[in-house]
Amino acid sequence: MKNPFEIQARKICAFGILLCLLVFISPLTAQTAPNQVNSLRSFSELFPSLGDNRRGGAFSPEGLIRSVKINESLEFLPAQSSGIDLLGGILKTNPSYLVESLLVIPYQGNTLDKLDIYNALGKIRDLKGRLYHSHTRNAEVPLFEDATRLESAKKNNPIPDPQPATALPTTETVYIRLKDVNFGNSYYRGEVTTSPHGVSYYLTNFKSMSYLFFTVMKEEKFTAILYMEPLSEGMLVYSVAGADASDFVASKVSIPSAIAKRLAVFIDWIKDGLESAD
Repeated sequence: MKNPFEIQARKICAFGILLCLLVFISPLTAQTAPNQVNSLRSFSELFPSLGDNRRGGAFSPEGLIRSVKINESLEFLPAQSSGIDLLGGILKTNPSYLVESLLVIPYQGNTLDKLDIYNALGKIRDLKGRLYHSHTRNAEVPLFEDATRLESAKKNNPIPDPQPATALPTTETVYIRLKDVNFGNSYYRGEVTTSPHGVSYYLTNFKSMSYLFFTVMKEEKFTAILYMEPLSEGMLVYSVAGADASDFVASKVSIPSAIAKRLAVFIDWIKDGLESAD
């Protein structure tokens, strides 16, 4: 018969070994969680083919933004190994016009993270009053005269912006009404998606956009994807937008200019939100 004290000692020893394993395994499990990464990537790692002039432009306060014909190639494409493919998502909407942009916001203090990105995207009311240069008026005018979050696509009741979050959701959908200086009330669906390295923000008009007495873009015909990732040099804001409009509309309104101006204002909004968190 085995000594009871020996049996008890073996149990204690086994428990100790199990506890040690848990202590060492838990950090490894945390590091390999689906939405976590071990280190920040660099700009050169994501955009290795970008020339020095383009790189300098991306790190400038305004960043880079350019309109592209549908049969032309984008110039700000990231490396295939990066796992970032905004163009593929835009081309699914069959756009007639494309706009691409690239910006890196240097850190002013602490390194920003994905939660900072998410909280910056929550400040919908900060879109109100942002200026753009109107060539017809030869003046800086607010692009969005009002901006508010809505309850849902069917219930257009205004709701307040949320308080800053302390936890990062995997996905979230928000509905936005913007009083556009040109198109009147315009309605957007914003879809936030987190990934191991960054946060994507899909913007789509869920109602038609009109100018004077005619429809400029039908619902679901404007889409912008903004991708934000904390890099070792700063916060990346990389975007591709697309829109589909008839030839008649294009003869009345400069669609590439309209897309670029609105994308630039959204990027400026995100930039301010991130810089206020830094």
